[in-house]
Amino acid sequence: MTSPLDLSLISGPVPVAATVAGVAALVCLGVGVRRFRVVSIAVVACAGLAAAVGFVVNVVWRPFPEPLPTSVPTGLGAVSLAVVLVVAQWRRAQWRARSLSVFAVALVLLSGLSWVNGHYGQYPNVRAALGPLVADTVDLDLAARPASTEVAVPEGKVLADVWQPPVGPPAKGTVSEAPIPSSTDYRPRPAWVYLPPAYAATPRPRLPVLVLLAGQPGTPRDWLDAGQLVQRLDAFAARHRGLAPIVVMPDQLGSMLANPACLDSRNGKVETYLARDVPRWIRKRLQVDERRTAWTIAGFSQGGTCALQLAVRAPDVYAAFIDISGQGEPTLGSRADTVRELFGGDAGAFRRVNPVDIMATTRFPATAGVVVAGQQDPYYRDADRKVFEACQRAGMDVRWVELPGGHDWNVWRPGLYDSLPWLAGRTGLAR
Repeated sequence: MTSPLDLSLISGPVPVAATVAGVAALVCLGVGVRRFRVVSIAVVACAGLAAAVGFVVNVVWRPFPEPLPTSVPTGLGAVSLAVVLVVAQWRRAQWRARSLSVFAVALVLLSGLSWVNGHYGQYPNVRAALGPLVADTVDLDLAARPASTEVAVPEGKVLADVWQPPVGPPAKGTVSEAPIPSSTDYRPRPAWVYLPPAYAATPRPRLPVLVLLAGQPGTPRDWLDAGQLVQRLDAFAARHRGLAPIVVMPDQLGSMLANPACLDSRNGKVETYLARDVPRWIRKRLQVDERRTAWTIAGFSQGGTCALQLAVRAPDVYAAFIDISGQGEPTLGSRADTVRELFGGDAGAFRRVNPVDIMATTRFPATAGVVVAGQQDPYYRDADRKVFEACQRAGMDVRWVELPGGHDWNVWRPGLYDSLPWLAGRTGLAR
């Protein structure tokens, strides 16, 4: 029997019911006002508010490289209309009617959130939406206690050739929150760490490392909730005798709305953080495969752009990357805005750190990667193809993957998990 926590919030009866309930609640609120003129004015005013919000965010403010989808201002307009209709009838309504009107506003809000979630696919089920409330976490000091013995891998072999899981190994990995300090002025939020079941074994195998980044806006634990990382990696480990990569999810943004573009700029030395501080902390804190070939950096959207940047700017650290729906270059919306905000107008300084410009003059034959694009991505599908071709010209061993969907989690989740067999083959988790 399906757990209520696993009910789909993207398809099936739940989003349909949320939409029907929201529309019905809005109609009931309008009928309750009983004055057509008031309702008409409210509809026009709230529609204007929604349009104004879309214009300010997408044209004036531009906090994100991609514009808001129409579902966001539409949902905001619907909730605003519900509130206005409640206010219009509040004074003459009885307490029971007031309680029902508040409940109706909640239904409209829930419906609006469902519309937005249907666009992004961010919360595939109730479990993902509840996130930290239902997630199991383990203190890293307990989960990562040093092992006294390690699995030896003879020359010419890989871990998958010699690994024998112990009797009764844990079926699931562990998730821990951990601060990864910065050596510069950049102030990151705490990171999250996934340790697969094999990490709890004695002797302990030295596992490969996947540094995994979210998009902007976002948080380091987005891959745990919206990305369903624990469920997917535990399932992968179950098919590979407990073996899976160690996944470290650091913060490359600093806050929900910030975008330092993974560069060392006047907005913070994020490149130094990801190229030096994070790897140093991982090697000090965890028993991992320290060979360059065992290290991969990946991410989606802004995080995908960042993954390519680090693969090009720190190829001695990361031998592979997975760029999922990344931008064509580090961006705050346009090259002019990026150069002005992050480099004080110095276009040459930007070109010296832009991956595509670097790959035009430098080859990377020892780097491999996967570039993933959504077939219906209105923003970056063409840019992703150009990035892939630039990687090819630079001598990288790179794959091109197109998946059904747009610039959303319906592409980002399979973009990562469908790449795991490729990663496992490269890093010795599988033949």
